[in-house]
Amino acid sequence: MSSQATPLGRRERNKQQKLERITSAAAELFAAHGIDDVTTQQIAEKADVGTGTLFLYAKTKGELLLLVQNVHYAEALEAGRTAAEATTDTLDAAMALLRPIIECNRVQVENGRTYLREMVFGNPADAHHAEALRIVGETEAALTDVLNRDPRIDEHRAATFARIVSAAMFVTMAASVNAEASIDEIAADVRSQIAALLDR
Repeated sequence: MSSQATPLGRRERNKQQKLERITSAAAELFAAHGIDDVTTQQIAEKADVGTGTLFLYAKTKGELLLLVQNVHYAEALEAGRTAAEATTDTLDAAMALLRPIIECNRVQVENGRTYLREMVFGNPADAHHAEALRIVGETEAALTDVLNRDPRIDEHRAATFARIVSAAMFVTMAASVNAEASIDEIAADVRSQIAALLDR
C-alpha cells in the first residue's frame, strides 16, 4: 500500500505560497539590512501581501526572524551531524557538530544575536519559538550522542554536559563583548569551554 500525500486544496496552497513569499522576503531584507533596519511594512510589500496577512503568519519582526533562521539552523544542524559522524575524537566531533551552527548564527551578527534573544525570551507557545526550541533540543540530543562516545562519561552526564555546552555556545554567540569576534574566535572559545568540561 503506497502512502501518497494528499494534494493540498487551493486554500492551503495559497497559504503555503504566501508563507514562502513572506519567508523569502524577510530572509532577503534581514540579510541585506539587519533586523533593526527593516520594517514589517517593507517585508509585506516585498512579499506582496497586506500587513494584516503578514501578522497572521508572524506577529512581530522577532517571530519573522525565527521563521527565517529556524530553517537555516536546522540545515546547519544536519551538516554538523554529518561532520560529527565522520570524526572520531570526542572533542573534535563536538566541534564538527557545532561549527556549522556557529557559522549560521554569524552570517549577520545582529540577526544571530536577536535570534538567540527571541528564542530564549520569546513565548514558547508561539509556533516559531516552539520550533526554535525543538531544534535546540535536537542539537542537545546530537551532542549527547557525541559525548556518549567518551567512555568516561555515562549517559546521564552526557545529557547534562550537552545542555551545558549548548548554553555556553549560545551565551558566547550572544554576548555583546563578542559582537566583533570572528567565527574562528567564537569556535575557539566554545572549544576551550568544552575541553575544560571534558577535562582535556
